[in-house]
Amino acid sequence: MNTTLPPALDADSHTLHALHGACGRIAVYAGGAGPPVLLVHSINALASVAEVRPLFEALCQDHSVYALDLPGYGLSDRLPRAYTVGDMCAAVLQVAQWVSEQHPGQPLQVLAVSLSCEFVARVAQQSPATFASLALVSPTGFRGGKSLRKLAGSTLFMGGFDRFLRRPGPAWGRFLFRQLSRPSVVRYFLQRTWGGKNIDETLWAYAVRCAHVDNAEQAPLSFLSGGLFSADMHNVYESLSLPVWVVHGTRGDFTDYRALSLVRGRPNWQVTVLQAGAMPYFEDIDTFMASYRAFLTQGAKRSRSQPLASGV
Repeated sequence: MNTTLPPALDADSHTLHALHGACGRIAVYAGGAGPPVLLVHSINALASVAEVRPLFEALCQDHSVYALDLPGYGLSDRLPRAYTVGDMCAAVLQVAQWVSEQHPGQPLQVLAVSLSCEFVARVAQQSPATFASLALVSPTGFRGGKSLRKLAGSTLFMGGFDRFLRRPGPAWGRFLFRQLSRPSVVRYFLQRTWGGKNIDETLWAYAVRCAHVDNAEQAPLSFLSGGLFSADMHNVYESLSLPVWVVHGTRGDFTDYRALSLVRGRPNWQVTVLQAGAMPYFEDIDTFMASYRAFLTQGAKRSRSQPLASGV
């Protein structure tokens, strides 16, 4: 596990676990007591569990909360290699199965942010018994004007660009990463995420620290070359039968959700729009949690009613 970077959460709020998988060790934060919830941070140049800190703290009041650093990010191992959608999905599934082992017989809820929404949706499609519900915060794959119905498992990977970034010698990928991870640039991108200058300073500071870990550029290069974006997501999203809650904001760079029309009318999908940026829980955790708890309560009632309905 990465030991050069401090934990993203306060020491008093969590215990830290390490699972071992194909991408090395996966760091998992755990805290609270109650029904289990798994949190999955977004994918970008400097992602980590720090991105879900307000959710972790709020849910710990009445849930057992788990949050993983995805492979190549945070305290998880950062191997000198490219990362794939399969790597991320395998890590999510491994952690989800481990969490379920800690809570036998209890349904597991999952909440993911941005591109990681695609990973949890794919895990739910391929292993339907894994999650009881999905909460998708500012999910990718719903921009208007682009159909994502390519062959199952296909991605938007640009192989030539990836080879250029990773080729030995000039180390263009590392150079590009250094430019993107400068403190002023990190602030700029967070302001675009927020849709304003009033960002979370603790998140900014931790993101800047993440840039200085060995091999910090490896997973972000896969992100930049499109290897972590799926080209079949419309098919994946439409295949889901479990309860799904989508929440997104109205400010910043992530406000185009025209393709939500594909699923908006389905009985298992709910959509909430908040007057906020792409991480609305940083701006108004109370409003966000009220909506999320209402979704969880509705899902629990639906689950209890299903056995009765099937017996009629």
